[in-house]
Amino acid sequence: MDTLLQAAASDYLAPLNEEQKKAVLHTGSPLLILAGAGSGKTRVITTKIAYLIREQHIPPQAILAVTFTNKAAREMAERARLIDGRASYAMARTFHSFGAWFLRRNASLAGLDPHFTIYDDNDSLSLLSMAAENRERQELISIARKIALAKDCFLSPDDPGLSLIDYQ
Repeated sequence: MDTLLQAAASDYLAPLNEEQKKAVLHTGSPLLILAGAGSGKTRVITTKIAYLIREQHIPPQAILAVTFTNKAAREMAERARLIDGRASYAMARTFHSFGAWFLRRNASLAGLDPHFTIYDDNDSLSLLSMAAENRERQELISIARKIALAKDCFLSPDDPGLSLIDYQ
């Protein structure tokens, strides 16, 4: 590790290996980290949050960390808070919860009601079963898939392109 990195290192950086320290101390440009399971990605992210607050004087409210699961988001937030209590003001969320938060906050700009509801797969099936009471569950699942695919393709209910979407 070069002298600049050594000078910047402090107690909270001690558990990191050399590559992890380089990632935490990197500034000035975007950085993509590709790492496998168990390689310390969460440790790097949580330490980076503390580094940004402590060394770079970034307001914690200006920091966003995103991950895939609620459990991972809670773990990131807790680990960062244990390194520096101010990290509790940083935002650690899942990609989906951040997207929903952002849309609610900017709902009027997107032409949405800020109290919109997000339906999961089970909610969708429940609605479909109410609308089509005499359909079998497997048929409803196929219909739900077609609706999801249509939404992914930005097709409206009256779009002629709907006929191109396969049920299976």
